[in-house]
Amino acid sequence: MTAVPPEEFVAELRALAPRYWDSHPFHLRMHAGQLSKHELQAWAANRWYYQRCIAQKDAAILSNCPIPDIRRQWRERIIWHDGTQPGEGGAENWIRLAEAVGLTREEVLDERHVLPGTRFAVDAYVNFARTKPWVEAIASGLTEMFSGALMRKRLAALREQYPWIAEEGFAYFTNRIQAVAGEGQATLDIVVEHSCTRAQQEAAIAALSFKCDVLRAVLDTVDYYSGKGKP
Repeated sequence: MTAVPPEEFVAELRALAPRYWDSHPFHLRMHAGQLSKHELQAWAANRWYYQRCIAQKDAAILSNCPIPDIRRQWRERIIWHDGTQPGEGGAENWIRLAEAVGLTREEVLDERHVLPGTRFAVDAYVNFARTKPWVEAIASGLTEMFSGALMRKRLAALREQYPWIAEEGFAYFTNRIQAVAGEGQATLDIVVEHSCTRAQQEAAIAALSFKCDVLRAVLDTVDYYSGKGKP
């Protein structure tokens, strides 16, 4: 089957927005100020596992991609998350958020609070990036198209609804909001350019759908268990 025009392909990708996790009940309760401190801690500790694995996911994409220009572009993502030295990067900023909601660095890093459902979903995402064609793996990250608005909403809600969280705990969001705008368009451009057949376009759509399922699975797990006591 012949590939559909780029504008139609992009519309199909954007049509997956309702599957993103912005409307998940846990996020809605977070934004309404209805989460307990224990629930926020469980969220931060489990989301840490996702944050820690992002650089591994991106490294898997790099290892499969044969195009130098894209590899040069993509390696910047690993640097953003890991930093150029200890104490820098998006992952480090997430630890600071976890500390701001009352967790210790030790209990975040040893992952004692990471739930089996979270680990299973995130590991599946990393494995997807390792085993699927690189264009599909990149397409799975197109949740960036939807994430900027959610992060802005979340940052405002956390500041308003949970004033006990120290401002330095929000560094991940303040830095990431700026990065996502450019990355989302760059990612979309790559996927559109290199999805040359209808089969490749459909695979890219399926990849983005899979990523939405991964994110919602993480929140499903946290939502179910977080009310059962301190993580």
